[in-house]
Amino acid sequence: MTFFISENFKELHQFLKSTSFSRAILVGIAVTLPVLIGIQLGYFEAGLALCFGAFWSSPSDISGSFRHKKIGILVSAILVVFISFIGGYLHYETWLSLPVLGILSFGIAFLSVYGFRASLISFSGLLALVLSFSHNSKELEIYQYALLVGVGGLWYLLLAKIRHLINPKAEAEEFLSETYLLTAEFIETRGKLVGPNEESKKLQAKLQNLQSELTKNHENLREILIRSRKTTGWSNDEDKRLLIFVLLVEMLETAIANPVNYNKMDALLVKHPELVQRFQKLIFEMAFQLRMIAKAENEPNKLPQNKALITCFTKLEKEISFFGIRNETNNYEDFLMLQNLFEYQEKQFEKLKKMKWLLGNPEIDSDEFISRDVTKQFLVTQDYDPMLLVRNLSFRSAIFRHSLRLAVTLMIGYTLGNVFHFQNPYWILLTIIVIMRPSYGLTKTRSKDRIIGTLIGGAIAVGMVFLIQNPYVYAILGIVSLVIAVSMVQKNYKASATFVTLSVVFIYAILQPDVLEVIKFRILDTIVGSVLSYVAILWLWPTWEFVGIKEYIEKSVKANKDFLLKISDYYQQKGKIPTAYNLARKEAFLETSNLNSAFQRMAQEPKSKQKEIDKVYELVVLNHTFLSSLASLSTYIQYHHTTEASEQFRIATEKIERNLEKVLQCLKENNCNCLIVSSEQESSFEEKLPSFNFLDSQHLTSENEVNKRNLQEAHLVGEQLQWLFSISGKMHKLAATVKLD
Repeated sequence: MTFFISENFKELHQFLKSTSFSRAILVGIAVTLPVLIGIQLGYFEAGLALCFGAFWSSPSDISGSFRHKKIGILVSAILVVFISFIGGYLHYETWLSLPVLGILSFGIAFLSVYGFRASLISFSGLLALVLSFSHNSKELEIYQYALLVGVGGLWYLLLAKIRHLINPKAEAEEFLSETYLLTAEFIETRGKLVGPNEESKKLQAKLQNLQSELTKNHENLREILIRSRKTTGWSNDEDKRLLIFVLLVEMLETAIANPVNYNKMDALLVKHPELVQRFQKLIFEMAFQLRMIAKAENEPNKLPQNKALITCFTKLEKEISFFGIRNETNNYEDFLMLQNLFEYQEKQFEKLKKMKWLLGNPEIDSDEFISRDVTKQFLVTQDYDPMLLVRNLSFRSAIFRHSLRLAVTLMIGYTLGNVFHFQNPYWILLTIIVIMRPSYGLTKTRSKDRIIGTLIGGAIAVGMVFLIQNPYVYAILGIVSLVIAVSMVQKNYKASATFVTLSVVFIYAILQPDVLEVIKFRILDTIVGSVLSYVAILWLWPTWEFVGIKEYIEKSVKANKDFLLKISDYYQQKGKIPTAYNLARKEAFLETSNLNSAFQRMAQEPKSKQKEIDKVYELVVLNHTFLSSLASLSTYIQYHHTTEASEQFRIATEKIERNLEKVLQCLKENNCNCLIVSSEQESSFEEKLPSFNFLDSQHLTSENEVNKRNLQEAHLVGEQLQWLFSISGKMHKLAATVKLD
């Protein structure tokens, strides 16, 4: 019980320290102060306009560089001024307002073609549009109200700037801490797969999800760390964080890497469970140390010591050496498999030690740092070409479909609200724009969570309204509920919906005596809006994932092929690792993550829309396995002195590349008539792979260390090339049969 309370207290402490919570506090201040000052000075409506402007501009304040946040908030402020000005003249008959509502909502939503931040700016515009139906100023002219809304956006930007100046490192530190924890969980899960495991499929699925989360985190960290270097100049702390980030990326690659054949390793470790325990103890200790680093929070005295890991390595090394010596000649391959797996863990330990060294705030040479010219190549730039809007004016575009669907649903919701005389018809519209997303799965989940959260919030509000009759208490509870709702919107939408309902009810309780009527219509409006959103995503120009999944597979296969070519080039040429190599690795990981996410969305859709899902799943798994094998090759050649690449190696990689080309060709053609790889072809291919001879135990002595290294290299490279060819052949066969059009 004490442990449970302690863990919950730690989670609460982390939540209160998070940037999500500090941002929510900022939103609370931004919307409350103008209203309070307006009431005190007798300009309530002016204060309310500033409050709205601040609130509508706040969605753009998401993770990323402050420069991008600033631009997002400014563009949001300009958009809401424009929308508020037009919206002020929309108080006509329903039949006349409907087409204007439809055209404006479509245009605003269509801005999402410019990426995620643009979708949040579009969300701000939709909020302003919908709430313009509820606000009818008696004291302010329409242009005055619109301008004050814009000033409210600038007010929020000022507060955001102050927050950034107070703690400019907060976001980077939070993402680093989360990346430590996710990497630790990934490594720990990988450790559970050492040796046979009854839950291997479940663990593999978990690994794919963790990899997707980590890849997203890596993208956010790249944006924050690299952009901050470009705007603030050279900084010792910032460059150290960037070096730590690079180490975390490399740790993920090494953890994904599979230096041995799973089946062979499982067969070996079944006979030697003591080795499984040794490896797992070592891997779990590394995961534990990463968690300790996350908790240390840049306090060097709290960093874990290396002693426990050194002990694990010493014991495991002795056991593997003893295994090699006591076994006969024909088991030498088993020794090489164990030795390669052991050396991969050594590389992880080296990264961990360097990470702790950097966190210890040492004086380091500027040669260690990564040049700006190199880092900026890793940034993903958004295309803002106006022609992008024209190119997306087609039903082939998911954003076009979503914008049209949203516009029609808003028109239907507004009509229902007016025809049936709902108390606040705009609540239906708010529910629709908050819930509806381009994908079916997310819209369905949000609809359900919104209804449940509103019902829970309504039930709690009823009880509190009966117990409390003080308007000042209502005001405090309303603000606190709003802060909690904003802070939880990304982490727990159901809880966020609960607190949004509480906030709305408490604010209306101050303005209206019949608060129970407010609660009733709040629940009714939410249910109507949620049902409309769900029905619309199901029937109005739906976008099913099976239509676009082929493109995600193509991009991922192409990225893996490019990564393979960069690995092959580096293995043949040696020397310093080129930037193009790391860029290819980044793209391979990113596209694999995108493919995993697309498949998860597909799995959430109705069964009738999950076309060829078994084959798609197999392709996703094979593609992920292919990347794992590439990561193994990549890790080995980066951290070992390798021999000159043979002609067999070149032939092997060319054959694998041709298989991937055939996969891409099959995915692009509706009826693929590609030749299927035969077992004879695969057999003849294996004859051209680098080979080695199993030698007796004398080769384990120090006099033959070079020979042993060469054998390790031949074994690992040969195994991986055979494995890559086998996987690419299976992918080719699948791609030739899968039909997703």
